[in-house]
Amino acid sequence: MTGPTTMAPPAIGPGEAFDEAFAAIPTVTVGGLPIAVLDRAATADWMIRAARDRRRGRRPLYLTSANGEVIARASSDAELAGLIGMADQIVADGQPLVLASRYRCRTALPERVATTDLFHDVARRAQETGTTFYMLGATPDEVEKAVANVRAAYPRLRLVGHCHGFLKGEALDAKIAEIDALAPDILWLAMGVPHEQRFVARFGDRLSQVGMIKTSGGLFNFLSGTNRRAPDWMQRASLEWAFRIWLEPRRLFWRYAVTNPKAIWLMATRSS
Repeated sequence: MTGPTTMAPPAIGPGEAFDEAFAAIPTVTVGGLPIAVLDRAATADWMIRAARDRRRGRRPLYLTSANGEVIARASSDAELAGLIGMADQIVADGQPLVLASRYRCRTALPERVATTDLFHDVARRAQETGTTFYMLGATPDEVEKAVANVRAAYPRLRLVGHCHGFLKGEALDAKIAEIDALAPDILWLAMGVPHEQRFVARFGDRLSQVGMIKTSGGLFNFLSGTNRRAPDWMQRASLEWAFRIWLEPRRLFWRYAVTNPKAIWLMATRSS
């Protein structure tokens, strides 16, 4: 095992060279899942470059995230494990994964790549590069509030469209076609696990003009201001789950009571 290392992403070229460069991002296994050895800055840089330079006409790049809950659920849910395994890259959206990598992996993850932070890293870069966003997910009220706050914070960001995540049937088919026609560089997909992963599996091939899909969980609820982040010290101490339980005890207590011990065991025994 080595200490934390910031890994610069490989250079990107056209066609097959592009795909080889994307696949060349180093990974370590944490809790049974391959996690990209990238810090937030490198991940944001990579997303901008990869999404803009990706050759269109095929399934978008698929970037997802893992935390302790995802590790625990994927270990006993074959469908979820398969959906996560489809991802082109998985980043560590959980400080416990970083801590586990320092003791159990050949290379330590440099830092947590939380989607709630990564969005802002990418948005700042997108303003300078002209990278386009589409935001899909959450309830109608939540996505409208999130979009309003994003437009206020990043007035030069090219946010080409947005929609809530509760469309079905013909309305959903029409929205998929609309998003593909808008051809955003990055589609931020916030439907929660495993719904957003199922969405990629089902509709990815119909979004061939989209550069990248980033699954985003509850991101829009934070962007809207509805949900609060844990204090920095709790995030650094791997206690953000405790803060979330304090905010929503009825919904989250038993979820974490089941998944946390399992995730700890998996990170201790299936990391390398």
